[in-house]
Amino acid sequence: MEDEAANLDNFLKWATSLGVSDTPPCSSASSNSCLGYSLSVSYFPDNGGRGMAAVRELKKGELILRVPKSALLTTDSVVQKDHNFALALSTHPCLSSTQVLTVCLLAEMNKGRKSAWYPYLMQLPRSYDTLASFGPFEAKALQVDDAIWLAEKVISKAELEWKEAIGLLEQLNLKPRFLTFKAWLWSSATISSRTLHVPWDAAGCLCPVGDFFNYACPGEELAAIGVSKSYVDDTKDHGLDGEHFSERLTDGGYEEEFAAYCFYAKKNYQKNEQVLLSYGTYTNLELLEHYGFLLNENPNDKVFLPLGHDIHTCHSWPSDSLYIQHDGTPSFALLAALRLWATPPNQRKTVSYLASSGSLLSSENEKKVMRWIISNCRAILRSLPSNIEDDKLTFRAINKAQEAQSIEIPNNVSSVTCMEFRKFTESMAFGNGENEVVLRPWMKVKRYMERWKLAIQWRLRYKQSIRDCISSCSHIIEVNSSKNDAIM
Repeated sequence: MEDEAANLDNFLKWATSLGVSDTPPCSSASSNSCLGYSLSVSYFPDNGGRGMAAVRELKKGELILRVPKSALLTTDSVVQKDHNFALALSTHPCLSSTQVLTVCLLAEMNKGRKSAWYPYLMQLPRSYDTLASFGPFEAKALQVDDAIWLAEKVISKAELEWKEAIGLLEQLNLKPRFLTFKAWLWSSATISSRTLHVPWDAAGCLCPVGDFFNYACPGEELAAIGVSKSYVDDTKDHGLDGEHFSERLTDGGYEEEFAAYCFYAKKNYQKNEQVLLSYGTYTNLELLEHYGFLLNENPNDKVFLPLGHDIHTCHSWPSDSLYIQHDGTPSFALLAALRLWATPPNQRKTVSYLASSGSLLSSENEKKVMRWIISNCRAILRSLPSNIEDDKLTFRAINKAQEAQSIEIPNNVSSVTCMEFRKFTESMAFGNGENEVVLRPWMKVKRYMERWKLAIQWRLRYKQSIRDCISSCSHIIEVNSSKNDAIM
């Protein structure tokens, strides 16, 4: 803890020397520290871990932090300071901007104390829980085919990008540990989870101090959401991937007027309140993919049902608008499409405008739609290896195993939990070259357990949304049946 505090103090002094400041541009306030006028680094154990706290009342829209361009870690800033890097980079024109920035970060790490950003580099997390860091077991623990496919895809993509960049990494004469796929995963996860959008580079920039802010979904505060423990412990200060999601940051941006990245208060804040930045609309799977955390209540989460050709051909709604919302409510477009599908083909043209406006076509039509949704939701739940109760038991069993620092199967658990624990244990074992099987060191086992827990949390939210949808649709059937009985 003392080393961490000392590193933070050194980092803030370094940031101050570069002109990072939370004071207004024309303020006469003391500039001995880059923080203290508007913000301070604080710890929020239940709401994102380390973050920014207001040291006074802040008004919505108020400029609260400036990070000069000279402090930003970008491809341009690395190239300008490192002639050898610039020469090596010129021989690899086919690498993407994100690959190049990933190499830049590894090159700066390789320099150690000689790096111009050394105090900042020492503040970066040493591991991430993004999907690309999942092993085969954790990927399969997601259980849902689409999620497993995405995890496998991003893992393969990361390996391919590393192989494409290895020539540049070797040309830079990096130390062996910075040439490994493990090092590449760390660097690419840093870029994915922490970069901010800048207009001159599609890969974005790493922004010292600016990435201390924690984030909330649009319209909701992090305190009301409940962030996963893995996020609290290990992926605390999330930034943005400028190449893929340049519009994620809604509370700031690079401003030529100040030649700095500027951050603004997203709302009025009271003293000591955590100051947050907003995400765009991202599902839990997208948050896992790019940031390595998920939200227990994510209003942007979606569950897609398999829709047959007969359903797709009777409407014009985009496929990505046909889903179940996080609270189990079918989306407007899904209901409209299914209502039209449930109408006899020779009557669809007549009622299509009513369906498109969200109108209920008839009581029988509505019950047919609800029965179809319920049937398909139940089929999805039956196809999965475990149910909600199994997942909750397994999650608690993992917590107990972590407390005991052991991967032995806890007592009084279900057969489903036992089987999953056995598969996890098998994934943690390896041969030592002497025909013996040994387990990985406990710290590595614990890291994989955290990712396993993230997979369980994701599938739990997925299943709960489906179960809530079944309850909601069942209630609608009951209401419509009662109305018919009353009429009769």
